[in-house]
Amino acid sequence: MLALSLTSARQFAFIEQEEPTSPSANEALIRVHAVGVCGTDVSGYLGKMPFIQFPRILGHELGVEVVSVGEEVTHVHPGDRCSVEPYLNCGACAPCLAGRTNCCETLQVLGVHCDGGLRPLIKVPAHKLHPANDLAFDQLALVETLAIGCHAVNRGAPQSHETVLVLGAGPIGLSVIEFVRLTGARLHVIEPNPARRAFLQTNYGIDAAHAHALVEPDAFFGANSGRGADVIFDATGHPGSMSRCFEYGAFGARLVYVGITSEPVTLPDPLFHRRELTLMATRNAVPTDFTRILGLIRDGHIKTSPWITHRTGFSSVPDQFDAWLRPESGVVKAMIEME
Repeated sequence: MLALSLTSARQFAFIEQEEPTSPSANEALIRVHAVGVCGTDVSGYLGKMPFIQFPRILGHELGVEVVSVGEEVTHVHPGDRCSVEPYLNCGACAPCLAGRTNCCETLQVLGVHCDGGLRPLIKVPAHKLHPANDLAFDQLALVETLAIGCHAVNRGAPQSHETVLVLGAGPIGLSVIEFVRLTGARLHVIEPNPARRAFLQTNYGIDAAHAHALVEPDAFFGANSGRGADVIFDATGHPGSMSRCFEYGAFGARLVYVGITSEPVTLPDPLFHRRELTLMATRNAVPTDFTRILGLIRDGHIKTSPWITHRTGFSSVPDQFDAWLRPESGVVKAMIEME
């Protein structure tokens, strides 16, 4: 079978692989139908993702069909459509035993630490499959992106009476926005990209603020009756933004780093202490996030159609990928349809 390998920065190559053998006990053989492209894939393509080593088959946002299952697998059957939870955890370390499988000490993420879904067939542990036969494959491929926002918002735990500020409205920022909206909290968004601001206005009725890279903190406080935000989600992955976001916090605020950077982030310690702020990181998601999201899509609380702005076939990915990186492309989520 033909797989697509990222052999070095900005260089894809199609390679021949043998088809996987029959699944062992507790495994499933799956056929990949849809693969979402995310910021991790882009960073890997540019050679800026420290967790991706070349060569690597990308692809962790997957909409798949079950081909066959091993012994003892009962919750999915051949023909089932599924979303894939791509976080391969050991199940035995302290975080796993505490239910924090998203930060397993030896975590392997499909398409990042090990080869992913840009190939027709792969085998996965069957318990990583979340069936939803009433949803389309591209909807199922969106679940992992949404799960990042779901888990981040659970970490920040905004309440309906609180004010929330989201910095950055790329796909991860949008996933955060989806779940903040479900809390009923008062929402503000800062996004410097005009196309993304237009997307927010058209699809969510949100007027995102902007002024150069960020709105000045004094301007934000003025727009929020003199108070800072109770919860701040920084989804930029930009060290400058991640340093400045403390300035937007109300006394006692909670700050959640959703985006990640390999560069050092400075912290304004006097401000941090004076306002008694809480800083949290968020990583990946947990199984219950996937279950919840499938239900929200099914019930119409999350609409996936605006998300997918660009599509291409598997064979066209090497020719198309560079174009998706250009700001003028207007990409929110690109979806690869396996042929």
